[in-house]
Amino acid sequence: MPRLKTVMRYTLGGLFILAGILHFLSPDKYLRIMPPYLPWHPELVAVSGAFEVALGVLLLFPRAAALAAWGLIALLIAVFPANIHMAINTELYPEFPPTALWIRLPLQGVLIAWAYWYTRPSR
Repeated sequence: MPRLKTVMRYTLGGLFILAGILHFLSPDKYLRIMPPYLPWHPELVAVSGAFEVALGVLLLFPRAAALAAWGLIALLIAVFPANIHMAINTELYPEFPPTALWIRLPLQGVLIAWAYWYTRPSR
């Protein structure tokens, strides 16, 4: 089990590093999904991307994994309004099947649970 947990930690860290880098390579995609009621769209996209990269990198280090995991949980909760915005405004995102936008909502819970795994000490 410790080996699986390590592999899964690297996988999750890599996913967040990649997602964070994409915020800077394709910011327009992230700007499109920002709920209109939030201010400072470009800044929030950049900050969330920077946090994804930083927390993903920290997750790779066992001594920092718990802190990184708590940070990722907070980040996933913080970006959840964008996922809700997409799900309830499917007409704004015709390139995505509406079902996929709704499936993203519980997927956030899966990602939170996955990150939470690293807040617990290994046995």
